[in-house]
Amino acid sequence: MNVHNLMEDVVIKAVNTLYDRVKGENVTWLTCDCENCRLDTVSYVLNRIPPKYVVSGRGVTHNAEYLASAQLQADIDSLSLEGMRTVSSTKRPFHSENRADCEIQSDGAQSKPAFNFFTFTGVVLDGNTFEPVTSAKITLKIDGKLAEMVDKTWSNPYTLVPSTKGVYSFWVKSIPANESGERAYFNFSIEIEAEGYSESVYHFEVPIMSEDKIRDTLDSTYTLKIKDLVIFKK
Repeated sequence: MNVHNLMEDVVIKAVNTLYDRVKGENVTWLTCDCENCRLDTVSYVLNRIPPKYVVSGRGVTHNAEYLASAQLQADIDSLSLEGMRTVSSTKRPFHSENRADCEIQSDGAQSKPAFNFFTFTGVVLDGNTFEPVTSAKITLKIDGKLAEMVDKTWSNPYTLVPSTKGVYSFWVKSIPANESGERAYFNFSIEIEAEGYSESVYHFEVPIMSEDKIRDTLDSTYTLKIKDLVIFKK
């Protein structure tokens, strides 16, 4: 099955056009126009407009009039400028990295058996109020060593910010397996450091069945929710 959101094509084109135009005008608020910042802007816009999904050329034909709408283009341009300003003022830590370092690498091992990990998500709570802790450093380790992430867009350690409301996430890099269908257990630990709180460490074990190739696309259904982690003030 191949489902495509037509708005991706429209928004990507609009965002790139606006970046090139604004960059040519040398405006002071545009601090970066790297590919990562452009993609962040594309995501910003796509999260704020209705999608248009199609599975065939007929779907494209049925939506042609809508896609050519002057109002739609005006809305996209407005959101794109808003997104550009937001991204320029709040860059991600990896925004200046080479885009190749921000994608799962295809190094010839993609088609070989591998243990593919869930994306781990969880929340850190204050032990007295049970409110989310909005500022803490979360470190994920595997067998006592820092767990390597799939690419540089996933931080480890990860620092919580108020906008995430105590939620953290990790996606560990796949580990080679001898064959598909091999079962193994992996020991993880999560270390939490926050100003004014006692340091805490939580341990958990994850059984994984190896697959015939590395997962190179994020799948929101392939997620392991870690139990709520509670920390206490000193």
